[in-house]
Amino acid sequence: MTHTYNITGMTCDNCRSTVQAQLLQVKGVKSVNVELKKGIATLEMEEHVSLKTLQAALKEHPKYSITESHSVALPEEKREASFISVYKPVLLIFLYLTIVSLISSFSGNSFLLPVAMRVFMSGFFLTFSFFKMLDLRAFVDSYAMYDIVAKRFKAWGFIYPFIELALGFFYACNYDPLLINVVTFSVMSVSLVGVIKSVLNKTKIRCACLGAVFNLPMSSVTIIEDGLMIIMSLIMMSMLLLN
Repeated sequence: MTHTYNITGMTCDNCRSTVQAQLLQVKGVKSVNVELKKGIATLEMEEHVSLKTLQAALKEHPKYSITESHSVALPEEKREASFISVYKPVLLIFLYLTIVSLISSFSGNSFLLPVAMRVFMSGFFLTFSFFKMLDLRAFVDSYAMYDIVAKRFKAWGFIYPFIELALGFFYACNYDPLLINVVTFSVMSVSLVGVIKSVLNKTKIRCACLGAVFNLPMSSVTIIEDGLMIIMSLIMMSMLLLN
């Protein structure tokens, strides 16, 4: 079921991200979409959640208030199509990166797997760092909710996008491939730990992989994203060490 609520007190996109992140943690809430200009929040729920429970979720941020508006039940077909609509940005990014990687990896009649992976990883890190930097502070707030390092050292959230940016450029330049793949494996493995813990605990929080631009819930899709980078870096390290 879907319910719509009025939200007051929001003045910027960081406010929107904060409200969204807090409401996503409420048990029974599957997804949250907050519209800053309209001052409304649309919540998809597994079961009915009382207004008092939602208000309690925002008690640490008294400048925001949530009140009842109206509720609409989603048709079954829309609920079935929700995966595509929710993850459309990620799916399109992966599709474009795959196409560019395949085009770049053909040399004559031969297919160069290392080139395909290097181009894909370069595009991945450059694209994902770009979206994080569009609203760096909002990304930091979201990332600190589940990453094991950012939880203890919030400054890590500010550093992480720049590490992704550097990795993207280094992959593009093919600079010291062994070192860059070791760094990728290490960074993404640490990041994956927090993601897996959140998914296994069924914590309702927003994934910060694309920053605060898109409302992507933490799920197995996030595990696949990080896991893919780890697997590719391992394959490339193996190729470099065996040659």
